[in-house]
Formats: sequence, structure tokens, C-alpha cells
Amino acid sequence: MRRLGSMILALALVAGLVGAGGALAADAKGGTMHIKFSTWHPPASREVKTVWTPMLEELKKRSNGRITYTLYAGGALGSGPEHYEIVKKGLSDMGYFTATWTPGRFPLADTLSLATWVDGKDVAVKIGNELYEKDPGVHKEFEGVKVLELNGCIQAFIWTKKPVRAMADLKGLKIRSPGGHQTNYIKALGAEPVFMPLGEVYMAMETGTIDGIVTCSPLVLAFKLHEVAKHGVMATFGCVTEGVVMNQKAWDKAPEDLKPIIMEVVGNPFATTHGLNQQSYKEMIAEIKSKGVELYQLPQDEESRWFGKFQEETKKWVADLQAKGLASKETVELYNKIAQQYGAPCAAYPQEWHK
Repeated sequence: MRRLGSMILALALVAGLVGAGGALAADAKGGTMHIKFSTWHPPASREVKTVWTPMLEELKKRSNGRITYTLYAGGALGSGPEHYEIVKKGLSDMGYFTATWTPGRFPLADTLSLATWVDGKDVAVKIGNELYEKDPGVHKEFEGVKVLELNGCIQAFIWTKKPVRAMADLKGLKIRSPGGHQTNYIKALGAEPVFMPLGEVYMAMETGTIDGIVTCSPLVLAFKLHEVAKHGVMATFGCVTEGVVMNQKAWDKAPEDLKPIIMEVVGNPFATTHGLNQQSYKEMIAEIKSKGVELYQLPQDEESRWFGKFQEETKKWVADLQAKGLASKETVELYNKIAQQYGAPCAAYPQEWHK
């Protein structure tokens, strides 16, 4: 009888454990999660209003309220260049970072910031995600976080206080650069690159500390630079390499059935929300013009001179990375192929490399 009682007790314990395990599994599958999302974009910016808030609301909606969030905008958790580490270290669970602002850390990923005609962030993400998936060197640069999307931003133009009509007009001008290739482009055109936080650009232009800036149209509007830079040249400078990453531990702890929802919504947040997409780009350009900014299209021969300088910078940059043992030319060639497939020609791709 004692032996039979022990067996019954053991079976009861096993049944209890199985039941508990089943309950835990159900809880894990039906669990909730709270996402702390960080971005350096100002709270009133087009990015926050038309992309990040709608994206987070869409996560909440598609998960039937199981995903909730807190949005930290405007550098509330740290400056722009710190945002990758903010996520990686877990200060936020998910966030938008700019790789180009940390020189040398993501060398191959900075291929995405080459001068390319990209007029929508939705397209930029398609290009960036494909490069991330297909290029092992780019993929390796983001070990330790969950990459949800990667992009090369919307094409940047040069915005100045005085009209620029040719390369000679740029000689000696001080131009704020976002870093990376754009710094080299500015130098190649005869101007002097200056790096400073975007929040300081307005005052610097107003006081004459700098003469212009290379940036994309959303940031011209977000930081009201159209009030101090009344002239723009519509020649692509590319932009910066950016993306949304998630803290690896936060991703690992997320309920398994919520992960596909996160990937569907955040895998291309601009396509999900329709914010900063190709249609939005046309609207932003029209808005900038309506605020009294003159946009100038370079004549073909002058544009070719500018882009020829950019192509020389690409060759030097590739050679430098090759000397460090990185397969940079292969990455640039793959990027150019992908970009062309999405109707976004790379102006900085050396002509002699075309096959």
C-alpha cells in the first residue's frame, strides 16, 4: 500500500508539473510586453508624428493590446550618436539609431549612405534590408542586437544661405555634414565640412558660423531650417545609414506569437505607416518650396562633375577598407545592384565598375 501511495503521489506530481508547464506555455504564448522605444527625432517632428507613434499604435492594435509602449523622443534617453548603445545596453527595448554618427563602427553598413537617388524611406528600407540579409559583412556588424530594419535614409541635398549654381560657388563655405561619405563629398566639392548636433544648426546658420548643411528634406522641416537656408541644390548626397534595432534580451523574452507581428510592423515601418514614403517625399518638397526655399536643378554637365567627384571618393573609401581586410568592393557592387532593382541609381558608383 505504501508503494502504491508513493506511485500515486509521483503521478500526481508529474501531472501537476505538466499542468504547470502547460499553463506557463500558455502564459508565454498569450503574454504581454511593454516596449520602451527611443529616438533622437524631436517629439513634434514628422518622423515621430507620422512614423513612430503610428507604428507603435499599430503594434498595439495588431496584438489586441498585448503590446504596449512608452515613447522617448527628442533624445530623452541620450544624444543621437548614443542611440545604438542605448538599445544594445537595454536602456530602451527598441530604438532608431544612426550608424553614420559613430565613424568606423559600421564601415560596410555605411555603403547605404552612398550618394543614391532614394526618394522614400519605404524604398530605402527595402534596399537596406536586402543588403543586410545578403551581405555577411554587413550582417556581422550588428551582432548583439536584433535588427528589425536597416536603411539609407532619403536622399540629402545641400541647403545654403546664398545661391549655389556650380562647384566654384561652394569653395570655402562651411557646410554642416552628417558624417560619413557626406563629409568627403563636401571636401571634394571645395567646401569645409563641419559636424555639429542638428539642434545647433539653426543658430549656427543664423549667426553665420556655418553657411549651409547637407541633410534630407524631413530634417529641414523638423528643425525649421527652411527659415535660415533659402536655397537648395537638388543633387543627391545620399544620406546616413540608420535603422530600428531591438535589445537582444528584450527580443528573446518577447512572446513567440508576438514576434511575427513585430517583424511585420517594424520590418518596414515606413511602408506600414505610409510616413516618409515616396508620396510623402513629394509633399515635403512642395512644402519646403511653399516656405520660400528655392530649389535648383544642376545642368547635366555640372551634375556630372559633382558626381564624378563622389565616384572618386567611393574608390578611395573602398580601397581603404580593402586594406583593412574588408570586402568593401563586393558590398558596394551588391548594393548598386540592389538599388538599381528598386529604381534608385547610385550616383557615387564608379562608372568604370559598371559591367
